[in-house]
Amino acid sequence: MRSAALWATVVAVPVAVLVGLVIFFQMVPDDGPVPAATATRPAVVPSTPVQMAAPKLAARPAQVCLAVTSQLPEKVRDLVARRVSAGPEQNAAYGEPAITVACGVAQPRTCKSLDETGSGCVPLDSELLNMNRVCWYAEQQADATAFTTMDREVPVRVTVPRQYEQSAQWANEFSDVVVKTDKSISEGVPSGCV
Repeated sequence: MRSAALWATVVAVPVAVLVGLVIFFQMVPDDGPVPAATATRPAVVPSTPVQMAAPKLAARPAQVCLAVTSQLPEKVRDLVARRVSAGPEQNAAYGEPAITVACGVAQPRTCKSLDETGSGCVPLDSELLNMNRVCWYAEQQADATAFTTMDREVPVRVTVPRQYEQSAQWANEFSDVVVKTDKSISEGVPSGCV
């Protein structure tokens, strides 16, 4: 009887150790293949300034635009601010291709009728975007979408190149600055802005 117990122990101990090791190795997470060491490079932003026009502004618009640009961030999401070719007191740019902010642009005019076309006015049936208390008119261009404020003392335009998805959300990144620095108006504002 002793001999049977001894043989049972001799067989059972290695089996128990083996089962324990199998369970242990199944519980240890598999790290998978080790990725190769690669450095991720930030997007290359040209050192050349972004070409922007800077029309001469009257005293009040110039003052408002300076307030707007002085409050713009150094970075919008992962896009860093860039130099502009003219009017840094009224213009700003971010990333490559550049998202631009231009203050003191021409005030968009609402068309007088649904039939009025080709005059550069904002069509009466246009969808206006109310984002963070700013009313924006989105104009589709060949390579970008230009968002212009419709309800501000001094109009601000944000131009978002087509390469950026959800362009309205990019324009909305500037709404809070516009609210803080550029007074809202009610006269001549389209009904879609209310």
